[in-house]
Amino acid sequence: MTVRGDDAATVTAETGDRTRRDRVTLAAITATATALYTTLSLTKLANFKAGAYDLVIFDQAVRSYSQFRLPIAIVKGVHNGFGPDFSTLGDHWSPILALLAPLYWLFDGPATLLVAQAVLLAAAAVPLWVFTRRALGPGAAHLVAVAYTLSWPVVETVAFDFHEAAFAPLLTAVLLERHQAGKRVGVVTAALALLCVKEDMGLLVAGFGLVLLTQRGWRVLGGAFVAGGAAYTWLASQVLIPLFGGRADYYWAYGALGPDMRGVAHTVLTDPLAVLAQLGSPPVKLVTLALLLGITLLAAPLSPLLIMAVPLLAERMLASSFPNWWVAGYHYNAFVVVVVFAAGVDGVRRLRARHAPSGDPVTRAGVLGAAGGNLVARIAALGDPAKRVWALGDRVTRVWALGVVGFALISVPFFSLAGLADLDSYRHDARERAAAAAVAVVPDGVLVEAANNLAPALSGRSRVLLWDRTRRDAPWVVADVGRKTFPFVNVAEQRERVRLLAGSGYDVRFSQDGYVVLAATARTTRTPGPP
Repeated sequence: MTVRGDDAATVTAETGDRTRRDRVTLAAITATATALYTTLSLTKLANFKAGAYDLVIFDQAVRSYSQFRLPIAIVKGVHNGFGPDFSTLGDHWSPILALLAPLYWLFDGPATLLVAQAVLLAAAAVPLWVFTRRALGPGAAHLVAVAYTLSWPVVETVAFDFHEAAFAPLLTAVLLERHQAGKRVGVVTAALALLCVKEDMGLLVAGFGLVLLTQRGWRVLGGAFVAGGAAYTWLASQVLIPLFGGRADYYWAYGALGPDMRGVAHTVLTDPLAVLAQLGSPPVKLVTLALLLGITLLAAPLSPLLIMAVPLLAERMLASSFPNWWVAGYHYNAFVVVVVFAAGVDGVRRLRARHAPSGDPVTRAGVLGAAGGNLVARIAALGDPAKRVWALGDRVTRVWALGVVGFALISVPFFSLAGLADLDSYRHDARERAAAAAVAVVPDGVLVEAANNLAPALSGRSRVLLWDRTRRDAPWVVADVGRKTFPFVNVAEQRERVRLLAGSGYDVRFSQDGYVVLAATARTTRTPGPP
């Protein structure tokens, strides 16, 4: 079929208009997601529902970076017995956090991290949209972008303070999109950036290497990713983290399979059924996996891309310690959410291609509705059977894309995003007003032991320690005896702690609705950390 000049100009204008509409739609999706995430996290901060663990840890670390120092987190070092000069690089190998330091030159405080996280998580929708548009067309791309922004792994990441996981979806989406585009430099750059997110991101890169080993022209790079990713995770966890004051075995969580890697390897070889059983012990692990696959309506297993997530998922699901790792809450699923969505998109594309007639120019290109060319003219050139197959494939794609949005919407009431609909969350109750009054009593620039939920309100202007079972002799203590707070066992223990403080050189300066502020009148001169 030949397209005349006037028709070509019309097609070009229509394509340009469509591209502009697509960009506006994508911008609206991303901006809306950013606003929702920011509102959710800042509301929790304002309502004293954020924590020293983990928001203050990252706040202190990034503030140290902004002052051109190692990422010292006194709250982590003192509470966990590493000392006041402890660098978070000895906890997790996440040097990428240094990129956030310039933001603290503009606004120094934990709220900065929450806003940055909102932007990073929402921004991942852009490369994921490009990836989906190439594979399934712009309509499906819009719907997948919406499903991603509403998905429970992303929402639960937003809801639990701030973590380095905020970088993972964006960098993973860039990695997969650049691979789809055949851009090796972009793939390598994104993979290297991922390695700076956390020590176990080497497992994600190695998993992607396994995928590349199945693809002609990518096998050399795939082999390098498998070997390099595995080696990097070993280097970061066994050498770099201890070098910065941590312990190589601090997060060892596989006691059910062996005391160390050698023991686990022995179990794998001699009792593989025990390893399989561990994947479902406790059963909530299987629930989390089902929810992860559910975000793509089980389309993800149709694509080899899902292999990329297997090493990282195995790391979590084979654990017998750290229960937070395998539940649907918290931030751990953010490391694989984009992989699952991309695998779902690729799975649907493969399903369509499998049933399309040979010679179909749309299928041959692997693109439906992508930029360039007159899609209507190309479809018109097909025979009637091919048109029917194409129409059926297009209908399947639309139903699937609508389905993933439907799944995301149905899940909203069961996860943290539903909190935005609670009008009471936008006004303080009596306890929250008392919390605000309590932290206001503490002067700026002092060393203060603060209850977990009060520490973020003080972190931007004071040197904060976690109020725990050990006396730290800080000049100020802000306690909570109105409800159980981490790391205490119960409220009675918290009240006993306040009683001991009041009887050993501290005066009560404030007491209301369960919040107590104490100031030292006679104390030892121990002062953790640098001035």
